[in-house]
Amino acid sequence: MAMVGYVLKRILMVLVGYLVAVLVGLIAVVVIYAILSSLPNAPGYFELMAFTPVAALVVPPLGMFIYFLTIVLTGMQTLVFAMIAEFFSLRSFWLHMLFGAAAAAAGFMLIWPDAANNPERWADMGIIAGGGLVAGLIYWLIAGRNAGLRRPLIKAIPGKV
Repeated sequence: MAMVGYVLKRILMVLVGYLVAVLVGLIAVVVIYAILSSLPNAPGYFELMAFTPVAALVVPPLGMFIYFLTIVLTGMQTLVFAMIAEFFSLRSFWLHMLFGAAAAAAGFMLIWPDAANNPERWADMGIIAGGGLVAGLIYWLIAGRNAGLRRPLIKAIPGKV
């Protein structure tokens, strides 16, 4: 019975970790665009992308649409990565960051399938992958550090069993 409780706790941690990581990853994308728009000779496109979150804050349904669209676009690959991490008890932060970047880039490729052939979209893909790196780190902080069914053994106190 304790094993069932532990598995349910892991499922809840994966779900909460994913939802929070998506939100923080979206914020990271906005911050990256805002920083890039302040660089000298930055394209006007970056300024537009840094302004877009203001529209999402002013019109909450737009913000919720962006959030849920991101969940739909990255959900399946993130589920696969989470299952791999849980099954093999992969607990390293860099691996979760790599998984996050790969999931974000794959989600971007679902929106723009020809992005790999279009050099104008490479910067966008890199920015989205950077947001995925941040999201992977947040996921690791919430759920990835204790991934898997192998729990650390409690050291026996001498004299007590």
